[in-house]
This record gives sequence, structure tokens and C-alpha cells, in this order.
Amino acid sequence: MTLFWIILATTVAGLLSIAAAASLSLTVLSRMVNKMVSLSVGVLLATALLHSLPEAFTTPGADISSLFIALLAGLLGFFILEKAALLRHSHHHEHDGHGHHHGHDAESAGKSGWVILLGDGLHNFADGILIAAAFLVDPQIGVLTAVAIALHEIPQEVGDFIILLNAGFSKAKALLYNFISSLMAVIGGVLGYFFLDSAQALIPYVIVLASSSFIYIAVSDLMPQMHRRPKLKESLEQVFLIVLGVALVLFISELSHLGHSH
Repeated sequence: MTLFWIILATTVAGLLSIAAAASLSLTVLSRMVNKMVSLSVGVLLATALLHSLPEAFTTPGADISSLFIALLAGLLGFFILEKAALLRHSHHHEHDGHGHHHGHDAESAGKSGWVILLGDGLHNFADGILIAAAFLVDPQIGVLTAVAIALHEIPQEVGDFIILLNAGFSKAKALLYNFISSLMAVIGGVLGYFFLDSAQALIPYVIVLASSSFIYIAVSDLMPQMHRRPKLKESLEQVFLIVLGVALVLFISELSHLGHSH
């Protein structure tokens, strides 16, 4: 029965966070994707630097040097993946003469979308292991953990949806791929149930790799887009939305911690 509850909790937590994020991202926010890219930068950087990485580096028994190596490997790895995507698509788009969704030039359309999906999948996988570990301690703690994780995933999922729309994905594809990515939590939950000790040892490294994708996308793809709008009014809007994204992650994290503590 415990395995059943773990699978149910990881599935429902993923669906709830995606449904909440999609209701915002694919309706109201999809009409102003260019502006919302700045919000996504704040959300991604805050999730990585103020939530996920501190969690990974403060894990009992964590090898700090190895985690920094994983962070470096992740950043370089995502650069190589993105470079491979550019090489694969550059010939097709070089002379097609067509514009891309929301003004993205041909060589950059779509590449950041795949990187963010991979990073989000890794993050969901780690969340699944955490939910499984909580259920194996106490089913009530498991439910509270799943709720807390679903809650703090919402701003990150909003950022992911905006990045996918900005990268040229249709609304239907953005929803489908985010749903597939959320299923990694179920895989993590099942793995955690059967191999808890070894799975838990993986968590800090998986979280660091996921965080490296969030940092990479924010700094290498989204911020350069924002620099293409250098006017003072646009720049002030960008700074405000980045700060708002950071504040949103901090607020949601605080709420989820309060819920978990009770």
C-alpha cells in the first residue's frame, strides 16, 4: 500500500503544480511572454540559488567538492547540449526566411526549451525520492511533503511554461512536455521506495544538476534576450519583474515550510 500512496502522491503533486501554473501561464501571462521572461529569470535564479543549492549543500554527509564538480559539469554539459541543438537546427533555419515565435531569431528558437525540460525532469525526480522517503517514515509526513513540494513547484512551473512559449512551443506542446517531465517524480518515488538509501545519496547531485540548468538558461539565454530591450522604461520593468520572481519563490517557499512544519 505504501508504494501505491507514493505513486499517487507524486502523480497528484505534479498534476496540481502544473495545473496551477498552466492556468496562469497559458491564459493571462501568455499574452505578455516577452515581459514575463524577466519574471522567469528571477524565479529560476531564486529557485536554484536560494532554495535548491542550499538544500543540496546542507545535506548531511554531502561532499561539497563533489557537488561543486557536479555544478560545473552541469553548466558545461548544458552548454554542450545546447550547442549540439544549434548545430542540428542551424542548417534548416539558415535561409528559411521565416520569423519565429515572439521574435526569436532562427538560431535560438527552441533550444532553451529542451534544456529547461531536462533540468525540470531532474528536479522532479529528486522531489519524487523525497516524497518516497517521507512516506516510508510516516504516511502523514508523506502527504504534507507532497503538498509542500507541489506548492513550491508552482512558481518554477510558471517560469518553465513562459520559457517554453518564448522558445516557440505551442501551448499544447508546453502543457504536454511539462506533464511528461512531471512523471519523473513518479519514477523517483518508485526508485526511492525500492532503493531508498542509494536513491537518497543521489538527491544532492540530482538537485545540483537541475539547478545548473536553471542558472544556465537564465544567464545564457534569457538575460541576453532582455539586453535586446535597452530602453530605460523596459530595463526598469525587467528589474522589477526579476525582483518579483525572487520574492515569489521566497514567499512560496516560506508557505510550504510552514505547512510542512505543521
